[in-house]
Order: sequence, then structure tokens, then C-alpha cells
Amino acid sequence: MPKFIIERDMPGAAEMSPVELRGIAQKTTSVLRELGPQIQWVESFIAGDRMYCIYIAPNADIIREHAHRAGLPADLISQIEAVIDPTTAEAPHKTRATAFGTMAV
Repeated sequence: MPKFIIERDMPGAAEMSPVELRGIAQKTTSVLRELGPQIQWVESFIAGDRMYCIYIAPNADIIREHAHRAGLPADLISQIEAVIDPTTAEAPHKTRATAFGTMAV
């Protein structure tokens, strides 16, 4: 299943209180339950006036629907094509197909 990153412009996001963040998380999970198991929220990151969220979903349309129902912006939705980490720098690896394309193993 494809994985997406959602960029949400949310002025003041970095100053949100734990109570405000909990409210967003509660609304998000409530809408996810309504939409069913085809869409999953993995995690989110807050940086300045933006929130970056990682979702697993069949397509960007269901992510837009989730954002609409949850009352959240979804300014940019991008499918993640590959994931790299420090092990990517290691000596040549064999490759294998994944949901994100061909990856080193």
C-alpha cells in the first residue's frame, strides 16, 4: 500500500499546547475510524508553522477526504517514492521490489 507525506500549513503549530495537539489527534483518529482500515496515520512532525504527517493509504483522494472531515489543511500530498537511512550508504546491496520501488537490502 502506498505511503504519503502530507504538508499542512498551520500557523502557530509549534506553539500548540498538549491539549490542542491531543484534540487534533482525537479528531484525526475519529475520522480514521469512520473511513475504515484502508487509511492509516503513521505519525506526524511539527516544524514551525507546519505539520508533516505520514499516512498509508490507497490514494491521495482518501487523504483529502480525511483532511476535509477532520477540518485539517492538506496543502501538499506527496507519495513517498523511496526511503533512505544511514544503511543506504553502506557497500553495494542487492535490491528488491517494495511498495516504494526498488530498495537496497
